[in-house]
Amino acid sequence: MINPIYQTDNVRTSIFYINDFHGKSLNMERAITASNEFDLKYKDKKNVDTFKLSSGDIMIGEDFKTNELAIKFQKVLGITASALGNHEYDMQDKIGTLIPQIDYNLLACNIQIKDHNPLKKVVQSSIIEERNGNKYGIIGTSPIDLYKRSKEGIIQQDIKISKIQETIKNIQDEVNKLQQKGINKIFLLSHLGYTMDKVIANQTQGIDVILGGHSHDLLVDVKEGKNLFYSTTGEPVIITQAGRDGKNFGILNLEFDQKGVIKKVQNNIGYTRDFKRYQPVKYIFDKIFGAKETYGYVKETAPALKNDLIEPNPHAYFITDCIRKDLDCDVAILPSPNIRGFFETGKIDTRILANILPFKNKLYRVKYSEKELVDAIKLSAKSFTNTANKPGIFYTSGLNYTVNKNGQIKSMYFIDKNGKAEQININKPREDKFYETVLNDYCAQGNDGFKDLNKPNQVLQKYDFDATQCIINVLKQNSTPIEIKDDNRIVIVDN
Repeated sequence: MINPIYQTDNVRTSIFYINDFHGKSLNMERAITASNEFDLKYKDKKNVDTFKLSSGDIMIGEDFKTNELAIKFQKVLGITASALGNHEYDMQDKIGTLIPQIDYNLLACNIQIKDHNPLKKVVQSSIIEERNGNKYGIIGTSPIDLYKRSKEGIIQQDIKISKIQETIKNIQDEVNKLQQKGINKIFLLSHLGYTMDKVIANQTQGIDVILGGHSHDLLVDVKEGKNLFYSTTGEPVIITQAGRDGKNFGILNLEFDQKGVIKKVQNNIGYTRDFKRYQPVKYIFDKIFGAKETYGYVKETAPALKNDLIEPNPHAYFITDCIRKDLDCDVAILPSPNIRGFFETGKIDTRILANILPFKNKLYRVKYSEKELVDAIKLSAKSFTNTANKPGIFYTSGLNYTVNKNGQIKSMYFIDKNGKAEQININKPREDKFYETVLNDYCAQGNDGFKDLNKPNQVLQKYDFDATQCIINVLKQNSTPIEIKDDNRIVIVDN
């Protein structure tokens, strides 16, 4: 156990940490207000070393403006180092335009980058930062499942990610290099996920803190066996993670002895909803997005979800209905990870839509058989029992289904454009019956394990826009304020 005895010559450290904001600019504005309060608290405390660190996935998708906001957010916040999450690779060929705006260190010790790739010159394995004469080593990692969690493109073709055991060795080698330079306080910015972080804590030595991300866990306080572990040499290792979508941030307070061993620790989770949006940054963000056109109004809305991956989501139903109506298809599908926010009562404008659908994944129109659709929805339903509930369930328009908490589809209906329901035999779905289905390019290309949806010969049309445009088109045709309610198109039962 950590010895709580206080000694005056111990080193006190406080870390403001973030992870997996996923381009959520409204929560970024709130987090900056919280960060300013953190700065004010330690303004005159010269005996506390302070840090602002990120574990990655602050950027998201292919939209240039959204990612520009993510970079400016980290700059204003005062982030000095960030891991490269899978979404830091989303920008593909445009990343070279954004890189000059990044003034913090990008860290990943478990990747190899080809020389011509623009990331090659800016990504480092580790850095050393000094505060009040005390030196700290900071190491970063990228996710080992990068190719499962990002859309293949130019960036991914230029990068090789180490596997599990190689990554652990990469990290330990970097720790050893830092220790040889006399560094005895070392942080790991990990975008490997909570399960991997626990393995690293137990199978390495020299790491004091693992600031985690990727799996979207919310680790509150410090509990042995939960986020307090011990290295191969018996020293304590603290693991943190602050959920997803910028709903939370963390403040980790530490006290090290002169050998760099943690003697005291306090892990506080903050909630961005408790802070007002920082107006100077809101003004900057609004300017980046340009004129904010209002497309419609929400009269009544459903509450936000507790688990964004496996709960019925009326907000997603509204979006899929807009896709189906605007593009006149039989079925519309929206993977749950694709929606990163919710509609609130009031106006719907550019920023709101970007906050809800930040990926900007283009839409595909594909002719799928009944069997192909049923198999894909069955696969998504396994998210109920999969680790971290990934990849998440499919939200639909044109298909209603019942699923149990063991991830088994119990029944399914096709709902035609007149609202008539036709039951589908989920045990023997037809291979000779087809539905024109609109879904995003990420799933249509077989990512996230949906390989059977990759049917290039069945693609009818590729659109040059994402679901946002469908929402705008539908709202412009309807002057009546909308109501977002759960219509029970997805029902979850116990057995």
